[in-house]
Amino acid sequence: MIGGMKNDSWIAASVLAIGLVIAAVVLGGAIRDFRLSDRFVEVKGFAEREVMADLAIWPINFQLAGNSLAEVRAAMDAADESVIAFLKLRGFTDDEISRTPPRISDQWIYASGSQRPDNRFTAERGITLRTPRIEATRAALGDSADLISQGVVLSPGWGQSAQFLFTGLDDIKPEMIADATADARRAAAQFAADSDARVGAIRSARQGFFSISERDPSSPEIKLVRVVTTIEYILD
Repeated sequence: MIGGMKNDSWIAASVLAIGLVIAAVVLGGAIRDFRLSDRFVEVKGFAEREVMADLAIWPINFQLAGNSLAEVRAAMDAADESVIAFLKLRGFTDDEISRTPPRISDQWIYASGSQRPDNRFTAERGITLRTPRIEATRAALGDSADLISQGVVLSPGWGQSAQFLFTGLDDIKPEMIADATADARRAAAQFAADSDARVGAIRSARQGFFSISERDPSSPEIKLVRVVTTIEYILD
């Protein structure tokens, strides 16, 4: 009886010992995996590309005045004709030219007697050019002083109102993201080399926002597109 109890105890102890060994091996592997996954580096990748704007929007605003609405209308028609002729002379078409509704003010509403201005009505009118012809638009901007000599009273800031936009971002996004990712991997490889490690798989990645800005104030038609990505690489 006593011998049987000793055998049972020996078996139980053996099973417990084997279980502890297995548990140690499993736990050791888990800790090793955890430590390996905890070794990572976070780097940023940058990509930049210079592109030409592909859409120009130029609102040509001008001012009018008269003592009657009929005078204002006549002045408006004459200014419209001058602006449209100016644009068509430079090759722009009717599809690229549109008129904006005039804004008319009665200057006598809040004035009386000798304080009334000479012209009762003032108005502001706009002709908008919307075109993919960037160079032609830039040339027209350079010649726009010709409108003044034709009697068109351009509104303040008319020269700065032209916009040059780039609308082809979707076409270059994949290549720029690839460039930014490659730049990030180069940075990670340098860090790994300095740390006596090797760059492994991507642990996580975050794509930043794309930004589009002018290259410089004198060349608003040339744009700089930038993107920054943040990537974590596992280090082996």
